[in-house]
Amino acid sequence: MCPGKTQSKHGYCDAHSHLAVGWSNPDRGTAEQRGYDWAWRKKRAEVLKRDRYLCQCGDCKGRRLPATEVDHVIPKSLGGSDDSGNLQAMNEGCHKLKTQAEAAAARRSTSGR
Repeated sequence: MCPGKTQSKHGYCDAHSHLAVGWSNPDRGTAEQRGYDWAWRKKRAEVLKRDRYLCQCGDCKGRRLPATEVDHVIPKSLGGSDDSGNLQAMNEGCHKLKTQAEAAAARRSTSGR
């Protein structure tokens, strides 16, 4: 956890403000423009039910956390699909950590590291 303080809307200190860029990017489009429409919401409900509303990530260390979100195992940005086999129920915290790790990896690959 960063001890830095901020007054910005995105909640990141100056040293970490670059982490907020993806969510505030106006070119990103709305959820429906990115493919998360009524069909996605229906599929999401099916996946949550299939996975018994329990987190399916490998990082829960044996705990069975309640799942409220659905994650792409292979991200759409890396060619993953909305096929049920590429979707898993996840706990909100686990999903956030996975998304942050994927975003950091994408930034590293585009920066030439």
